[in-house]
Amino acid sequence: MAMNDEALLRYSRQIMLEAIDIEGQERLLASRALVVGAGGLGSPVALYLAAAGVGHLTLADADEVELSNLQRQVAHGMSDLGRNKAASAREAALALNPGCDIRVVEEHLTDEALDAAVGQVDLVLDCTDRFASRYGINAACRRAGVPLVSGAAIRFSGQLAVFDPRDANSPCYACLYPPGEGGDDELRCAESGVVAPLVGLIGSFQALEAVKLLSGAGTPHRGLSTFDGLSGQWRHYQVPRDPACPVCAR
Repeated sequence: MAMNDEALLRYSRQIMLEAIDIEGQERLLASRALVVGAGGLGSPVALYLAAAGVGHLTLADADEVELSNLQRQVAHGMSDLGRNKAASAREAALALNPGCDIRVVEEHLTDEALDAAVGQVDLVLDCTDRFASRYGINAACRRAGVPLVSGAAIRFSGQLAVFDPRDANSPCYACLYPPGEGGDDELRCAESGVVAPLVGLIGSFQALEAVKLLSGAGTPHRGLSTFDGLSGQWRHYQVPRDPACPVCAR
């Protein structure tokens, strides 16, 4: 889609990047992304994707903003207490970029509704904090052949992985965490706590990978990256595709 002078100025710092250029920015403006979860991870994801010029966003979350969320969920403020998180995040994202088309789903996406939402987009970002949600999103992305950018954060630890069904060698979330073997990853912020900037770091990493995938810039992330906030160290792990995976095995 052609950009006017205002858009050329708004996105000029990205357009001047050789890896993005005009063509990449136009791809971003024409792209559709689904963000599942508008909390700690979903807040920076929604804000950065809107600011970067992803033209069409769907934000899905059934929860309401609570006072304890404001320590880290930066898309929401005091005036949003009691509001649906997806609606609140939409308002914050539109304040940054009113030209972004943002749809809100004020419910937990499951089953047919999840499949329908995933089937309408080019990319999905999992910003949830429950295993059941992650497995459901992963399976829907595999069925639709849509790339998935998955993030998680708890206490001082965060992680990111990209799963791309279009790549025959790419694993899926169930390859990384086989069903029934979640262990400590099932812990949630409400029970275990999380340091505020950690979700911003991981969410921003998710947004970066989304911009790369949608614009065609660089090389998509492969494997699993983990971050230890107490030591400041990143680690990267190769994640092979599981030939016996119940979700993606051929």
